[in-house]
Amino acid sequence: MADTRAFSAIFRDFPTINPAGLAWFLLLLAGSVPIFWIGLVSLGQAWTTPEYSHGPLIPVISLYLFLREMRGMPPPDPNVTDRWPGIIVVCLALMLAVFGNLTRIPDIVTYAMIVWVGGVVLAIFGWKRGRYHQLPVIHLVFMLPLPQFLYWKLTIFLQWVSSAIGVWLVDLAGVTVFLEGNVIDLGVYKLQVAEACSGLRYLFPILSFSYLFALLYRGPIWHKLVLLLAAVPLTILMNSVRIGVIGILVDSYGIEAAEGFLHFFEGWVIFLCCIAILFAMAVALQRLGPDPKPLSEAIDLDTHGFGRIAVQVLAIRPSFAMASAALLTLVVSAAWALQPEPDARPIDRDPFSLYPRQLGDWSGSSAQLDPNVERVLGATDYLNATYARPGGAGYINMFVAFYDKQTEGSGIHSPEVCLPVGGWEIFSLNPYEVTPGVAEYGTFTVNRAVIQKGLSQQLVYYWFEQRGKRQTNDFQAKMGVVIDSVTMGRTDGALVRYATPIAPDETEADADARLIEFMGHSMGRLPRFVPI
Repeated sequence: MADTRAFSAIFRDFPTINPAGLAWFLLLLAGSVPIFWIGLVSLGQAWTTPEYSHGPLIPVISLYLFLREMRGMPPPDPNVTDRWPGIIVVCLALMLAVFGNLTRIPDIVTYAMIVWVGGVVLAIFGWKRGRYHQLPVIHLVFMLPLPQFLYWKLTIFLQWVSSAIGVWLVDLAGVTVFLEGNVIDLGVYKLQVAEACSGLRYLFPILSFSYLFALLYRGPIWHKLVLLLAAVPLTILMNSVRIGVIGILVDSYGIEAAEGFLHFFEGWVIFLCCIAILFAMAVALQRLGPDPKPLSEAIDLDTHGFGRIAVQVLAIRPSFAMASAALLTLVVSAAWALQPEPDARPIDRDPFSLYPRQLGDWSGSSAQLDPNVERVLGATDYLNATYARPGGAGYINMFVAFYDKQTEGSGIHSPEVCLPVGGWEIFSLNPYEVTPGVAEYGTFTVNRAVIQKGLSQQLVYYWFEQRGKRQTNDFQAKMGVVIDSVTMGRTDGALVRYATPIAPDETEADADARLIEFMGHSMGRLPRFVPI
C-alpha cells in the first residue's frame, strides 16, 4: 500500500502536458537547426581537438545552472506582458546568423546561436524574469572555439610567458639554461615549447570551471570575482611550473622525460592541481569572512528537485511571443535551406609547382615543410623556395601560402606567431613602404621585421595579399574577407613573405636593397599564382 501511495504521489507531481505549448517549443528548436547548421558542425569538429574537448560538457553544466536558478525562484508568472525584448533579441540573432552563413564563417553563426538562446529565454519568461536566467546562457560561450587569429595570438603569448617563467624555475633549481624564443636550451638537449604546451588546453576548461565555481559559491560578490579572475594567472603559472619540471627532469634523466606518458601525466597533474588550488582559495576566502562555513556548505551542489523542474517543459504555456519566435526562426531557416547553392567557381590560378625557379640571374630550389607545420598552416597551396645568384651576397627565401577560402576554419595567421617557433625573436617590426618596380603592384606598404637568433639576424618583409589589396594587419585582412565574401563572392588570399640574412659585414640597408631587387624579379610572376 505504501508503494502504491508513493507511486501515485509521483504522478500527482508530474506536470500536466500542454500539447500546444510543447508543440510550439519543439518547432522552435527544430526550426533553428538549418540556420545554425554550419555552426553546429564547426562545434563538433572543434570538440575533437584537445583545447576544446571539454566543449560537450558545457551545455550540460549550463542546464544544471538553469535548473538551479529555477529551483531558487518562485514559479513563473502565468501573466507575462514583457516578452517583446525576447523577440527583438531573436530577430537580431537570426540576422547575425544569416550574415554568418552568407560569409560562410561558422564562428559568427555559433555566437548568433548563443544570442538566439538568450532571446528565447527572454521570450518565454519575459524580460523581468528572463534576464535573471542569462548567466547559464553566457556560460555557453565556453564551448565555442576562439577565432583563429585570436587563438594564434593567445597561443604565442602564452608560449612566451610559460617559457620565460619555466626557464626561471629551471634556473632556480641550479640548472644552466638559456631561452631563445620558445626554445629552452639545456646544453645537451633543447626543448621547444610548442603550441600544445601553451596552456590553452587547461585554460579553457579551467575558465569554465572557475565560472561555475563562482556561481555555486555562497559568499560575497568580491569572493566570486576573485575565484573567477584567478583562473587565467593560475593556469599560466601552473603550466610554467609544468614546463620547469620537465626541463629539470630532462636535464637529470634525458629527453625521454619530456615524451610519451610522462608528458601526458604531468599535464593531468597540473590540471588537477589548478582545480585543487581553486578549492583552497575558496576555503581561505571563507575563513576571511565574518561567518566562516565549511566548504561543503559554501558550495551549493544540491540537485534536489531538478528532475521535477526539468519535466515542467512538458507543461510550457503557449504564448504569442514563443509562437512568433518559432515562426521567425522557421521562416529564416527555411529560406536559407531552400535557396540554391551558389556556383562554386574554382579560383583561376596556376599551382606553385609551376612557379619559375630561375628569375633573372637568381636560381632557386623549393622545399617541403614539415608535415606538422603543413597541418597547422592549412594552406591550399604554398611556395617555399630559396634563391641565390652566382657571386651575390646572401640568399632570399620566398614563401607564399595561398588559401582558396579563408572562412570555414581556415585562413592566414601572422608570421609573428610562427617566427618564435624556431627560436627566432622579433628585434624590430615596423611598416615600410616599398616600390619593387612591378606595374601591377606599384608602391605599397609591407611589414618590415628584423629577427634575431643568437648572433644571426634576418630581414623579413611580409604582407597579406587579399584579392588585389595588400594589407599589413591580420585583423584588417580578416574583416576584408568578410566584406569581400559578400561584395565580390571571393574569400581567397595569401600570405607573402621574403626573408634574407643580414651578414656581419653588411648593413640593414644592404639587405633592404637585395630584397627589393629580388621582388622586382619575382612579383611580376605572382598574379598567375595569387590572383589580383
